[in-house]
Amino acid sequence: MQNQGRSKRTKTGARTRPHSKKKKHELGRSPTETTLDEPRFRVVDSRGAGKKVRALSTDVANVTEDGETTRVTIEDVVENDANPNYARRNIITKGAVIETDAGRARVTSRPGQNGQVNAVVVDE
Repeated sequence: MQNQGRSKRTKTGARTRPHSKKKKHELGRSPTETTLDEPRFRVVDSRGAGKKVRALSTDVANVTEDGETTRVTIEDVVENDANPNYARRNIITKGAVIETDAGRARVTSRPGQNGQVNAVVVDE
């Protein structure tokens, strides 16, 4: 389980004594690793009355080039600065470079947070 509470260590590395136990509202979720596959989504509750649509997998992207946005098919994940293994496993995160019908593009959205892949064409 992910804990979103205060760290047990200080800035210098010393251990702090906990003043309370872990609370339910401090609980986080595991990251949504959006894979390259046929589109699958999951709706999760967020704070307040909000909802998040998480893309578990997708194979389409909204690619913008010179102000024109088109919906294209994703062919491959070329590189991912978040984690070198993500490119090998075809996991799409923000900042990943994907190979599409319109050429190579860099992802500008967070598919695990808002459920869609938005990207801009990169010149190489």
